[in-house]
Amino acid sequence: FLENNAPFTQLVKLNNIRLFVIDENSPINVFKDVSIKPFHVPHRNEYSETVGYHIKTSHQSVLYVPDIDSWDEWNLDINELIKENDFALLDGTFYDKTELQNRDIKAIPHPSIRESMKQFSALDKMDRKKVYFTHLNHTNNVLREGNKAKRDVIQQGFHIAYDGMVISI
Repeated sequence: FLENNAPFTQLVKLNNIRLFVIDENSPINVFKDVSIKPFHVPHRNEYSETVGYHIKTSHQSVLYVPDIDSWDEWNLDINELIKENDFALLDGTFYDKTELQNRDIKAIPHPSIRESMKQFSALDKMDRKKVYFTHLNHTNNVLREGNKAKRDVIQQGFHIAYDGMVISI
């Protein structure tokens, strides 16, 4: 797609980007002590596959799944993955399914934060602290200071990712 469609072709021709194939579940060594392993997640895939990443050092690990259609459609147990990692940045596109007034929410299948918190309710307090909701739509009320939705997420022991946030691993 990048090699055959403008304006992306220019990035390739001018050597602004270098393309290489990544394989599912094959770690890529980025630095001496940092590897990134891509894996498929269930998603509409209109233009390409959708992947999440497992980022790992010898000390800690991050699960990064910012875009998924459903936790239930996945062949992996999200609660177990949260337990196995030190941080989990997860799809938080919508707080609930009432946010979009002019579009059919069924055409944009993301688990809402409310649905995800229910899915994660079996997690203990320490594992809940690992979860940061990301990929937030501009309609998502967790973005608004003092909003009930934001308080709900925090009171249940989860976090909301923000622009400029740094996670040290």
